[in-house]
This record gives sequence, C-alpha cells and structure tokens, in this order.
Amino acid sequence: MWEKIRVVWQIPELRNKILLTLALLGVYRLGFQVPLHIVDSEKMAAITEQGGGLTDVLNQVAVFSATQLSNVTIFGLGIMPYISASIIFQLLGSVYPPLERLQKEGEAGRKKINEYTRYATVLICLIQSWIYVNAYVLQKDTTGAYTMLSSAFVNPDTGNIYFSSKLIGVLTMTAGTIFLMWVGEQIDEFGIGNGISLLIMAGILARMPGAFGELIAKSEVSISSGGGNLGIEQLLLLALMFFGVVVGVVYITLGQRRIPMQSAKHIRGRRVMGGGKNFLPLKVNQAGVMPIIFASSLLMLPALLFGWLAGLNWDQGSFWGRLFTGAADAFARGGGFVYAISYVALIYFFCFFWTAITFNPKDVSENLKNYGSFIPGYRPGKRTADYLEKVMVRITYVGAGFLALVAIIPTMISSSLGVSFTVASFYGGTGLLIAVSVAFDLVQKIDSHLVMRNYTGLLEKS
Repeated sequence: MWEKIRVVWQIPELRNKILLTLALLGVYRLGFQVPLHIVDSEKMAAITEQGGGLTDVLNQVAVFSATQLSNVTIFGLGIMPYISASIIFQLLGSVYPPLERLQKEGEAGRKKINEYTRYATVLICLIQSWIYVNAYVLQKDTTGAYTMLSSAFVNPDTGNIYFSSKLIGVLTMTAGTIFLMWVGEQIDEFGIGNGISLLIMAGILARMPGAFGELIAKSEVSISSGGGNLGIEQLLLLALMFFGVVVGVVYITLGQRRIPMQSAKHIRGRRVMGGGKNFLPLKVNQAGVMPIIFASSLLMLPALLFGWLAGLNWDQGSFWGRLFTGAADAFARGGGFVYAISYVALIYFFCFFWTAITFNPKDVSENLKNYGSFIPGYRPGKRTADYLEKVMVRITYVGAGFLALVAIIPTMISSSLGVSFTVASFYGGTGLLIAVSVAFDLVQKIDSHLVMRNYTGLLEKS
C-alpha cells in the first residue's frame, strides 16, 4: 500500500490534482471559522454550548449540509441550497417534458440544466438566509435583548437591528454558498473526485475530533474530568460496533445484482462481431443516501410543529397542552417507538420513490434492444422491462431495510450506551453513508489515473 501511495505522488498530474483539492478544502475550512459580521462570537459560543430547541435541529441538518448551522459563519448555509436545487431539477426532469428533453440532449442539455440550477440556488439561498437570520440569529432573551448580535448593529433608539446590517448578513451568507458551489466545480474540473461530495465529507470528518474528545472525556480513562460513566469494555464495544457498521456499509454500498446479458451476433464483411456474454449490474442500494436525507428532514417538521403548539399559553394540565407536549416528545429525535417506526416507514417510501425516478426499466429495455443485447429467457421490450422492474423491487426492499437499520443505529447507541448523538452519529446515518460513498468514488478516480499509466489500482493486488 505504501508503495502505491508513493507511485501516486510520483505522477505529476495526479499529484497536482490532489494538492489543488486539498488546498480548496482548506479554503472551505478556513471560511467555516469566520463568523458573520453582525454576530458576537462570545455570545454565539455560549448559546451553542447550551443546545436545545432550534440549535439541536440545526445540528441535525448540518450533517448533510457541509457546515455547522448553529455557528453563524459566512458559510452558514453550506452547500445544501445547491443540493436542494439539483434535487428539484432532477425530480422535475422526470415529470416536466421540456426538462426531460434537455436531459436527452447530452452535454448541451446538461450545461443548460446546470445554468438553471445555479439560478435556483441563488434564489433558495436568499430565502433560506433571510429565514435563518430572522429565526435563529435574531433570537431574543426574556428581557427582549438579542442573544447573539453585537451591540454595534442594534439601533439604541428602537432596540432593533439595522435593516442594512440584516441585508448584508443575508447577502454574505448567499455569497458564501455560491462560493462553495464554485469551489466544488473547480474541484470537479481541475482537482480529483466529486467537489460537492468532498465538501460534505470534509464537513462530516471535521466533526470527528470533537466527537472523539467528547467520548474520551466521558470515559473512565479521562483525567481532566476525573473519569466518566463509560468503562473500558464499553469503549471496546463501541470500537467493534464502529468497525462492524463500516464493513456492513461497504458491503451493501458495493453490492450488486448482476443480470446476465447476451449480445446478438452480427456479420461485418467476413468477421463475426458480438455474441459475447456480460452482465447488467443493478446496485442493491440504488437510492443511495437520499431516502435518509428526505426522511430525517420530514421528521423535523412534526417535532417543530408540535413543540410550537405545546409552547402556547394553554391552561395548566389541559388536554391539548398534554397532547401536544406528548406528540412533540414522541417525534423528537430518539423519541422512542413512534419516531423509529415513522423513520423506517419514510425511508422505505423514499427508497422506492427515488429508485422509481432514477431507474426506468422501460428505458433500460429499449437501450438493450437498440444495442442488440438481450436477457436470456426474456423477449426484448415489455417482457424485459417487467423482469427488470420485478428484480429492482426485490433488491430495493433489501436496500431499504439496510438503510433503515443504519439510520436508527445512532439513536439506539445513544439511548442504550448513554453517549451523545454527536458521537453516535458516526456509527450510522447519513454521515457514514456519505463518507463511505465519497471515499470509494475518490479511490476509483485515483485508480483510473493509475491504470491509465499501467499501474495497479489502490485496492488491487500487485
């Protein structure tokens, strides 16, 4: 392995791509530490440490947005607006005929869709940053004073923030997300790997040192705090579980259902072409990480809604007050049976929904027919499409079960072993799936450069 790494650094083109990628990721992490100009850093740190309420929700969303939303920085929105715009256009491409025609136009159509996606990203950024600043940055305490703002940006006569300062904050966060989008595109073009995915992965891995330090501080081996409630055997159990979960994620991520195919023979001149056997690979986890993102995002809404309703001025011990409080606790993260069942049901739904959008058996059947290939035992056309749909439904059921298991593992570990959700989130959920998927994609990109120069890949035997 060390010899292969040495070979990687000996190839000038590949070395320059890796160094440029690392430099751009360093710029991303640097901007991540720059707070918004209207925020008092000390006040913001105190509120972040307290947690609770909207801060916990923002920390949960931050797992797949390449940022830490509870820290109000110039990259506060992360890359999530761009991902949201991309998902919107991908969904519209399956139901809106003009976009569907653009998708089939090849490179020219892809560039046009990317242009529309950028415009939509700017619009989403303006809306989200305005809501973010008004709902989170402009929080007030019981005395009516802003809990995060620096006093220099508050009008002493009215006690409200200057509109120009609020507007500059919104535009700064929008510009930060657009800059991250540009950084991701530069990595795609001049670096190595998928730029947007690497930004998300960098944000996930950046949380690991803090989570590891928190885990050690709560263990019996901690010296500074005089020891915690986690023993050595529990730390070993957590290490073994982490290894097992990673192995399972890798196994399912790379898992395929290979359908045998036969290409028809055809004669060109005196030569017989085709007639070979190959496979049509169908991924077990065809939907990727999207079902977990959609499910976790939707589950935040009932918790926030019922929490807001429970906070209204109900009579002490009233039926509605107890009902909304119980519903808010049930749908809160780690809320028990109701939360787990709802999470699993949504993951199954979005697995089949996203697979139906991204995989069209009819189109695959037509492509096989046009290229002169067929599946033995099934006539080209409708019979082949029905067979592919039946196989995809079966493997999607297995993939959805795997995603559901990985998604609820952090909650199970957090409640059973008494560790924080920040630590438990590295044992499953969106973060682990993204990290593993991006790591394999990065290795494949590096392997393509090595194989092109007659070297063996990183994961291949010499």
